[in-house]
Amino acid sequence: MRVLSRRSSALAVAALLAACATNPATGRSEFMLVSQDQEIAMGREYDPQIVASIGLYPDTALQRYVQELGTSLAKQSERPGLPWTFRVLDDPQVNAFAIPGGYIYITRGILAHLNSEAQLASVLGHEIGHVTARHSASQMSQQQLAQLGLAVGAAVSERFAQYADLASQGLGLLFLKYSRDDESQADALGLRYIRRTKHDVREMPKVFAMLAAVSAAAGPSDVPAWMQTHPQPEDRFAAIEAAITRTPQDTAGIITRRDEYERRLNGLVFGEDPRNGYFRGTRFIQPTMRFSLTFPEGWRTKNEANGVQGAATTNDAAVQLTISEQQTAAAAAQAFAGQQGLTAAAPTSANINGLATASTSFAAVAEGDTLRGAVTFVEHGGMVFQLIGYAPSAAWAARQTAIAATLRSFAPVTDRALLDVKPQVLGVFVLDRQASIEQLKASRPSPLTAAQLGILNQIPVEEQILRGRLVKWVTGPAAP
Repeated sequence: MRVLSRRSSALAVAALLAACATNPATGRSEFMLVSQDQEIAMGREYDPQIVASIGLYPDTALQRYVQELGTSLAKQSERPGLPWTFRVLDDPQVNAFAIPGGYIYITRGILAHLNSEAQLASVLGHEIGHVTARHSASQMSQQQLAQLGLAVGAAVSERFAQYADLASQGLGLLFLKYSRDDESQADALGLRYIRRTKHDVREMPKVFAMLAAVSAAAGPSDVPAWMQTHPQPEDRFAAIEAAITRTPQDTAGIITRRDEYERRLNGLVFGEDPRNGYFRGTRFIQPTMRFSLTFPEGWRTKNEANGVQGAATTNDAAVQLTISEQQTAAAAAQAFAGQQGLTAAAPTSANINGLATASTSFAAVAEGDTLRGAVTFVEHGGMVFQLIGYAPSAAWAARQTAIAATLRSFAPVTDRALLDVKPQVLGVFVLDRQASIEQLKASRPSPLTAAQLGILNQIPVEEQILRGRLVKWVTGPAAP
């Protein structure tokens, strides 16, 4: 035992000595187990998963614009040779994030709330800063260091080895968020890059003010995605203001591009797009694929690009809907039942709500516990849908009836009122008279409140806006 411990310690020390690297953005020596090639490989691996989970916004002109602007900023960074990739996600949340290797994601939700190209450059520059300073790679290095201890423990204790994989997954969540120091450093680096591209640095603090307004409007029970992954240093706004003051920007040729940017947003889908599916109570409706599914009462539900899922609030049962790669329900059920590690009953065929289906029940061992469940494959619209429900064996008897009802609830939808839903759309118009957001709201319809429109335009609702200025406005029906 002592020999193994000494060898493990020696290996750990050697790894630490070999892993000291110079941060390209800061010039400081730091601990790093992830190489640049590994960063790029991780980005290429995770990028398709992110795209499949969230989806890309289907506007090639907007995608190209963000890619070109992001590339121009990345060329000014300390790591211009990375395969920089910038994507606009079809997500209504106000958010942006980066993964190793130069992959930057920005949502249509945050694009709607920005008011100039300089503000967009500020957000992209900030995320580029996370990559150039290797913040994500550094987190992964810390995770690997912690896992080194897990590996040693697993080697000396068979009992501990049973939990090593589970503990490693927990560490991934532990290091998911950036630290406050990382955020401040990414701000400083973003400021550096937008200076180099001549974008107006005075627009950067306005982004922070907008994010704070969105956060305040959301309330404590609905924290914006940005705030979940980007801790907000108390002095963030003041720090950037001070940095801007210390190094005044030459205003010759300065780039703001307010009107040009806002015109690019004309027609942008705003908020949740019901065409991608929406909930009415516990019922999920997919108008494009023309089906509905009803989840158990009180369950948490989520709609993503690659599927819909629901979970009991006690986290002891779940149902998920995805699309199968098989051509028929019977073939899909046979393939599912034949998976290694599953104990499945012989599939049975039936007609449910006028649709051909094949179903089976199953049991599987997961992390030392037996998981029990049922799966139904449904043929509809030239596709085969997989509906799977499961629970730990101890909870299965209590959950089985509700899960079975959900699996049987998959049905075609023909009601035009449910199918012909339209999204809210952001438009821009030139103000033909001086007016405030409050005054405009009284005469111009919008499903948003005056307060929401004020945040969208970064203008207090009572402030008078001069004639001739572009104003962003959301039109369309109330959310389903």
